[in-house]
Amino acid sequence: MNDHSAASSAPVPAFEPPYYAVVFTSVRSQEQDGYGETAARMEELVKDVPGYLGMDHAQTPGGPAITVGYFRDADALTRWRTDAEHRAAQRRGRDEWYESYTLHVAKVERSHGFSRAGARRDPARD
Repeated sequence: MNDHSAASSAPVPAFEPPYYAVVFTSVRSQEQDGYGETAARMEELVKDVPGYLGMDHAQTPGGPAITVGYFRDADALTRWRTDAEHRAAQRRGRDEWYESYTLHVAKVERSHGFSRAGARRDPARD
C-alpha cells in the first residue's frame, strides 16, 4: 500500500469490533521505478473509501514489509479491492515491484490499545 517513509510512529488506534484487518506482507524486487509515487497515490485514494479506518506499516531494510489496513465492514473492503486505479496498481506491482507477497483478510473480534501519553496510573497495580 505505501512506502511510509514519513509515517507516524503511533499505531492506528483500536476500534470498536467487529471490523476487518487486511495484512499485506511483501518483499520488493530491485525494480522500483514509479513505486513511491503509486504508493502515495494509493494511500490518498484509500482514504476516500467510506469505511476505511487507517493503516499501519513496518519494514525491515532489505527485507519484508508489512502493511495492515483497517476497514469497518466487508463493503469497504470490496470498494477498495475493486477500485479501478487500485487494480491497475496491483497489476503493476505483480509485474514490476514485488518478488512475492501474501494477503490475509481477518475479521477483528477484539481490540484494545494503550498509550503512555494518555495512561493513568492505577495505584492498585503499583
